[in-house]
This record gives sequence, C-alpha cells and structure tokens, in this order.
Amino acid sequence: MATKQNPSPDFHDFLPTMAQKLGGDGLIDELCNGFNLLMDADKGLITFDSLKRNSALLGLQDLSDEDLLCMMREGDFDGDGALNQMEFCVLMFRLSPELMEESQFLLEEALVQEFK
Repeated sequence: MATKQNPSPDFHDFLPTMAQKLGGDGLIDELCNGFNLLMDADKGLITFDSLKRNSALLGLQDLSDEDLLCMMREGDFDGDGALNQMEFCVLMFRLSPELMEESQFLLEEALVQEFK
C-alpha cells in the first residue's frame, strides 16, 4: 500500500512585513498571541499535541506529524519536549531568513556605534 507523501509546504515569510508594519514591540505582541493560540492552556507550553490540535488556526493543517515534530525539536532548547514562549519566539525569528539577516545587520550597526 503506497503512503501519501506530504509535499514541502508552500511557505511565504510574512515576519519581515509584520516587523515593518508593527514595529518591534508589536511584532513581539503578535508572536505572543501566536504562542497563546498554539499552547496547551493547562501546561502553559506548546506541546506536540497542542501544536497538532491548534496548527490549523495558523494555516498549518497540511504539515505532517513528522514536520510538526521536527519543528518542536528545532525550537526545544531546554530539551523538555515542549516550547515555552521564549523558545517559540526565537524559533519564529530563526525560521525567517530575511528577519535574521536584518537582525544581524542591526546588531553589527549597534556594535559599530557602541565602539566608536
């Protein structure tokens, strides 16, 4: 019996646009709102089950269990099998190449100014 392979999801990175329109504080507020949508309310963390259950709210219903597990592993810095709010926000930044490049540029600019 053949199994259906999930094609790579068609992903468009809206984080840089959100950052431009909302500013830094607004972007963090929106990331926190996304965390709250995905988290297990009893644990206050995003677990695999809560991610699977709530991912359709963010348009991620086509991701396979393996995709979701990979995402969880990628962001789980403390190794507890779940994502806290900080891990989630860091993961969202890491998944945005354009925002990471811009952040690197801004950090370098700040360092140059600091050491002049």
